[in-house]
Amino acid sequence: QVQLVESGGGLVQAGGSLRLSCAVSGRLFSSSAMGWFRQAPGKEREFVAAISRTGSTTVYGDSVKGRFTISRDNAKNTVYLQMNGLNPEDTAIYYCASRVLGIAATANEYNYWGQGTQVTVSS
Repeated sequence: QVQLVESGGGLVQAGGSLRLSCAVSGRLFSSSAMGWFRQAPGKEREFVAAISRTGSTTVYGDSVKGRFTISRDNAKNTVYLQMNGLNPEDTAIYYCASRVLGIAATANEYNYWGQGTQVTVSS
């Protein structure tokens, strides 16, 4: 069974930074692409970023390009999301997700999900 646990969310002022972590249990981490998604109240789940199994390929949603960076440490079974230049529109619950094989940017292509971590950006 694969379990994903996000951490690192919180309250930050506009312009600030946060780093989210997602710890993954199980032996499939190094063979899994990982993604971050977010969902704000009343809105659909939005793709944020994804990273390939080796970390050699990354993809970002248009709204976070140039501000967010996804990375992974396969020795620690952990994926990270460094978020810089945060603004109130980034306020949402952030979820990490995993899928076996290739990188993907749509939620329904991911097999396992964490419970989410709240990020709130004040103006």
